[in-house]
Amino acid sequence: MIIDPRITQLADGLIGFSTALKKGERVLIDAFDVPDAIVIALIRAARARGAHPLVQNHRARITRELSLGAEEAQFAPHAEVELMRMQKMDAYIALRGSDNIFEDSDVPAAKVQLVSRLMKPVLDHRVGKTKWVVLRWPTPAMAQQAGMSTEAFEEFYLRVCTLDYSTFTPGMAALKKLMDATDRVRITGPGTDLRFSIKGIGAVPCGGLRNIPDGEVFSCPVKDSVEGHVQYNAPTVYLGSSFDNIRLAFKAGKIVEATSSNTKRLNEILDSDAGARYIGEFAIGFNPCILEPMRDILFDEKIAGSFHFTPGQAYEIGGNGNKSQVHWDMVCIQRPEYGGGEIWFDDVLIRKDGLFVPKALQKLNPDQLLGKAAK
Repeated sequence: MIIDPRITQLADGLIGFSTALKKGERVLIDAFDVPDAIVIALIRAARARGAHPLVQNHRARITRELSLGAEEAQFAPHAEVELMRMQKMDAYIALRGSDNIFEDSDVPAAKVQLVSRLMKPVLDHRVGKTKWVVLRWPTPAMAQQAGMSTEAFEEFYLRVCTLDYSTFTPGMAALKKLMDATDRVRITGPGTDLRFSIKGIGAVPCGGLRNIPDGEVFSCPVKDSVEGHVQYNAPTVYLGSSFDNIRLAFKAGKIVEATSSNTKRLNEILDSDAGARYIGEFAIGFNPCILEPMRDILFDEKIAGSFHFTPGQAYEIGGNGNKSQVHWDMVCIQRPEYGGGEIWFDDVLIRKDGLFVPKALQKLNPDQLLGKAAK
């Protein structure tokens, strides 16, 4: 098969940089409604490094049908098999390309929660014990979400996914160092006044090793420290349902009030388990090529000048120990055209209207990153 050289470049980056596969390592390529070309490119790139690729193909409509009738007797043994396979892997690459992001919108909440609960050990092992990277694949539906032609979106996708993410490293290191030393965080903006502590949690830089596209540094609030309220201004899709204008209010770390364009479904998800109403991640996004939300979290959470504040499961590294089957990255953009906003660490202004203020962090501002990261 003759493959577009840009796809080969992307595959080489996923295998050589993101997962850094070594000779003899096993990688599971999880392909969800994506073209054969990218899967074949990944197989070739893995073999070129002496690694052993395995492939699993998924189809969204089939997955939906299985979920509609999900029962414990059906999914419990399936989860056991998937966990055994994941335990044999050194790395994991997922490519997700369904044409319909709402494919699962009519799967009953109880069925979604059942599948999520049973499959959670597989997810936990993959996140905690393997090298992994996850990315979407461009489709006409994604182009429509982004308000772009299919061709223009494909060009945008390949440009942002093949950035030289190593150029993010100096600025990310400076932000991580600062977050590691920070106790009190305050975030303000239209409809937002949040206060919480990240003392002792630590921060994790993300520059092309886990998600593509990438560009964030994440930490986590001390579980019971969150007070105040946040108004998210990026639309979001979660478990097949769409939400706009989500507003959360907190007391002693817990979400005590939640409203949106779909308030009933929002609260159903937040009531999935005890941990879903606590925050499992706080992250600052700064990808210079991603400016507008498109209801795809792998892109939206990296938007330049944004932060996300995530109800649910915390990561083992940079986490607060919160456990949940939910992990919902909700995004607020603080650039002037979205109303602006400020982030303060221990009473020092760190970012204003989407731009970093301290000199060491200015390396993460778009004018600094653009040009350096483009190949």
